[in-house]
Amino acid sequence: MNIFKLNYTKRNACIALAALGLCAGLTSASDAQEKREWGKWDQWGDIGYGLYLNPVIPADYSDLDCIRVGDDYYAITSTFQFSPGMTIIHSKDLVNWRIIGNAVPDLTQIGEALNWTKMDRPARGIWAGTLRYHDGKFYLFFGTPDEGYFMTTASRPEGPWEPLTCLLAENGWDDCTAMWDENGEACFVGTCFKDNYKTYMFPMTPDAKKIDRTKGVLLNEGSGREASKLIKHGDWYYLVFSEHKNGIGRYVMAKRSKSMKGPYTEEKQLAHASADAHEPNQGGIIEGKDGKWYFLTHHGDGDWSGRIVSLLPVTWIDGWPIIGTLQRDGMGTMTWGGKIPVADKPQTVPGEEFFLQRSDDFEKRELGPQWQWNYQPRKDFFSLDARPGWLVLNAFNPLEKNKLLKAGNTLTQRSFRQERNEVIVKMDLSGMKNGQKAGLCHFSGSHSAIGVVKEGGKLYLEFRQNDRVERGLELHPTFRQKEAGQGIVKTIQEPVLIWFRSTWGLDGESHYSYSLDGESFKPFGRPYRLEWGNYRGDRIGIYTFNDDEEAGFVAVDYFHYR
Repeated sequence: MNIFKLNYTKRNACIALAALGLCAGLTSASDAQEKREWGKWDQWGDIGYGLYLNPVIPADYSDLDCIRVGDDYYAITSTFQFSPGMTIIHSKDLVNWRIIGNAVPDLTQIGEALNWTKMDRPARGIWAGTLRYHDGKFYLFFGTPDEGYFMTTASRPEGPWEPLTCLLAENGWDDCTAMWDENGEACFVGTCFKDNYKTYMFPMTPDAKKIDRTKGVLLNEGSGREASKLIKHGDWYYLVFSEHKNGIGRYVMAKRSKSMKGPYTEEKQLAHASADAHEPNQGGIIEGKDGKWYFLTHHGDGDWSGRIVSLLPVTWIDGWPIIGTLQRDGMGTMTWGGKIPVADKPQTVPGEEFFLQRSDDFEKRELGPQWQWNYQPRKDFFSLDARPGWLVLNAFNPLEKNKLLKAGNTLTQRSFRQERNEVIVKMDLSGMKNGQKAGLCHFSGSHSAIGVVKEGGKLYLEFRQNDRVERGLELHPTFRQKEAGQGIVKTIQEPVLIWFRSTWGLDGESHYSYSLDGESFKPFGRPYRLEWGNYRGDRIGIYTFNDDEEAGFVAVDYFHYR
């Protein structure tokens, strides 16, 4: 089924769910999960008529936390070395999400290693965080494994967010959470992964700008226990976290107490690891507008599509939030779909909310929130004003010659895992200088690209994979005659335009091609298998750099993601 066409009927939606045992109670959801093979979904998210299928976001939105404020849901997702950092997404129904901003516009607030001058934090940078709403303000807490814990606040989730406040300048910590009780007292929880995953609770000032490091109380230890979230239900406070055991995988646990400060002595496993579903285990437990509870989670055992997102039901049993489909042993397991948690949900196009933000014609004064640079960019070397309607990328030396992942002008966004993806980028190469390279790339830990290089005044196609370059044909500019007045005729070079394309499907095999007219595309390079690396799924990006000198530019007319 083509997910871009609004051709669903109630019968089609019911057939799709019935095949999974999720429509009208035809079979149990626990039976259905074996019929949903990982990564081979032709439908996902909102499938119409108030029904959804997991994943709800088949792309790398890792380390989630989620809250509800009135009728709105907000979630955050880790961004590692990418800038701007800590993406914020919004939904009205927990299934259809839209990016509304990024909370950390300048990563140098954290440290110089995240700047284009160093580029020294692969797999690190901004890790998991916690989003909270208290006394009319939004609070965002997060950790980096090298620099410590940080906090920022805003009156609106779209921002602007305040400059970062450092809560703890110490390495080896991750996955923090925070809470205020009904008396206004505040606490902060963080895990010291370098010391056997010991999780501590610290007193925090009501304005969330200081914690008392000297008064930490040990809450948890060992077994890779992290991903902590504090929630309250009824009279109980819960510390929800994930745990890992060899041979089993990662799964969700909880401790509870009648006091926010503890002691948290009671403990229960809430869900099985669901290894066949890539271990859904870290996210936010929230009460929906329908009065039911849900777990918005990433799948922690990532692959080339990253740690993608699913929505699981939560059932309160004996005062414990059991996640997913209830099993006979009292724990939950993966659920592959159900009813969207909002009444009278209209028929929609699956993924429409996100796909409105994939493409960009660069007509606005700022980049869309879907875009992130690989590390903090060099601000004066890109522009949306120099040529209105185009993104101009200026070239400068990479930190290591001919190393794409050490080039500071690479603009990226997440790749999706769906039946068919097509990205087309239109570039004007007229401003390129000798030594300059530019093109379209995929990367995680490894990378590939289709692009051009200018050498000796000539432009050549090139395909690269992990900085091994294969040269293609020479691109010849075209010229035309122009009257300059008084009988003088000048020869004018036409703009050197090229279109680069990447296509891939559910199998994650990318195929590159190029066009000189925007219509007829020719394959170039070898198929590239998208990969998981540095705790991230694949990203697609636009790049330019110059090995010889700080010179040259490319202009990008559009980036179309279909």
